[in-house]
Amino acid sequence: MQISVRFFTSLREITGKREETLEFADGEIVTLDKVLKRLAKRHGKSFVEYVYGSKTSEVKGFLQFLVNGRSTSKIDVLNTKLANGDVLAIIPPVGGG
Repeated sequence: MQISVRFFTSLREITGKREETLEFADGEIVTLDKVLKRLAKRHGKSFVEYVYGSKTSEVKGFLQFLVNGRSTSKIDVLNTKLANGDVLAIIPPVGGG
């Protein structure tokens, strides 16, 4: 099973990539949480510090996640299931003026 992950702004700098494809075993249940943990292991401390709160170890609330262009639910977002060929975009906060 393959899941593509798209990175923007700071995460693009941290990973050095615009997009990355992760491989999972066929039949494996893949959740957003599992993808983030795999990325944390692969990209290390900078990724972890950007995505997870230092005191709570929970995903920071300012990040948005889109699966195939659709926003994931705010309720139980980490348990969102992904399927083969899905594209996950990790969107940082947008500022402007």
